[in-house]
Amino acid sequence: MKIADPTQTRVVNEVNVLLESLPLDGAVVLELGCGKADKTRTLAQTGRVKEIVALEVDQIQHAKNLQVTDLPAVRFAQGGAETIPLPDASVDLVLMFKSLHHVPMDRMDDALSEIARVLKPGGLAWISEPVYAGELNEVFKLFHDEKVVREAAFAAVQRAVSDGRLALKEEMFFLTRSYFENFAQFDQRMIQVTHSDHRLSPELYARVQAKFESYLGPEGATFFNPQRVDLLQKPAP
Repeated sequence: MKIADPTQTRVVNEVNVLLESLPLDGAVVLELGCGKADKTRTLAQTGRVKEIVALEVDQIQHAKNLQVTDLPAVRFAQGGAETIPLPDASVDLVLMFKSLHHVPMDRMDDALSEIARVLKPGGLAWISEPVYAGELNEVFKLFHDEKVVREAAFAAVQRAVSDGRLALKEEMFFLTRSYFENFAQFDQRMIQVTHSDHRLSPELYARVQAKFESYLGPEGATFFNPQRVDLLQKPAP
């Protein structure tokens, strides 16, 4: 296993890769850290899955998710990956989009154990994590440096594989595209989030804005972000 592949240049939509890679038909899916449920919606609207349990730890976002009424196959619940409120061997697929590094570091091993617990034998876990590299990361790390937590998340996955809780089926590396019209949009999407309390001093805010705007062109700012997916499988008994 490796934490990054600097040679990777393929630009993809991660959800499209997932839709092509996973056995979704009739599956019971658990999404951990569903956020605004954008990916949840895309997956549900394929009509391929039986049910999606979409878990979100952030109370503010979870309350908003509960207002969604047009996704009958989706059940929203509040909770974190380290204490999943589902029975043993009850889901076919677990999806975790860029959220393992948000689990407290001392609970990351618990999160991987919980994923293994709720998966059926042979079930798959799609664990995607941002690689600590790229121009967007150069902006983001000025006010929220995630180097340590991202490395800890990778180490937790390695431990889960090495001790047999989960098996590594495939490791994927690719780039995803992020676009912002202007700094105000970056501020709204990346700084003014409810799951983290980013309180920037006026001086730091100005530094972040200046760094972002160094990448800004007449048509906005486009970033290509390196990502890693560890596709894990629960071993059969």
